[in-house]
Amino acid sequence: MEVVIATAGELAALAADAIQGLLATKPTAVLGLATGSSPLGIYDELARRYGAGEVSFAQARGFMLDEYVGLPAEHPERYRNVIETEIASRVDFAPGAVQGPDGLATDLVAACTRYEAAITEAGGVDLQILGIGSDGHVGFNEPGSSLASRTRIKTLTEQTRADNARFFDGDVDQVPRHCLTQGLATIMSARHIVLIATGRAKAEAIHHLVEGSVSAMWPATILQHHPHVSVLVDPAAASRLQLADYFRSTYAAKPAWQGL
Repeated sequence: MEVVIATAGELAALAADAIQGLLATKPTAVLGLATGSSPLGIYDELARRYGAGEVSFAQARGFMLDEYVGLPAEHPERYRNVIETEIASRVDFAPGAVQGPDGLATDLVAACTRYEAAITEAGGVDLQILGIGSDGHVGFNEPGSSLASRTRIKTLTEQTRADNARFFDGDVDQVPRHCLTQGLATIMSARHIVLIATGRAKAEAIHHLVEGSVSAMWPATILQHHPHVSVLVDPAAASRLQLADYFRSTYAAKPAWQGL
């Protein structure tokens, strides 16, 4: 696990560098796309680079991390619509190249099985973008989630619903109670994971992720067992890290050619 502490703008550029480099060597790469506030700077930077002719997604594919259950197809906070707005429509993904779990399916269990199979059939995710919740969840794998879980239906905690109420005019009652989410084992199957977090509210979760024990109570800690994880944090999100100075010095001494 590599930890990089920098400004939000610098972190977005680093993540975009990794994605641009991947697509340069593998134009058919499979990207894992997260929603929420954390990845927005990455998507803005990728859209800028696409507009400048520096990167193309024409042959790439994308898989979303999760989706609310029951939100109408036209709802602006349905994650399929959020991803379309924030990244898919701003670059040159081919029609149908970005997929998400079907939160409107009649048979949600079957929909989860199909989605898991689709990721496998695509060859797996090459680079997965992640955020992290204040309680340590990734995707919608809430505290107590099985570390071996696969795509499934989950009930959201009240903390997550409160955190996400800002996307629903501050009204927690509008936030769905259920979601479909890639499981922790599904996320762990990605070949490279880039997790980005900014702000003091994420500091405790980042401390557990990087320096704590692996525990289902802090689901993101499973990433300690992944061979290629890049944790990108600003100084506020890094404020609880006991080894922050070590991470800074390690990154400063990193060979320029190595990348994330």
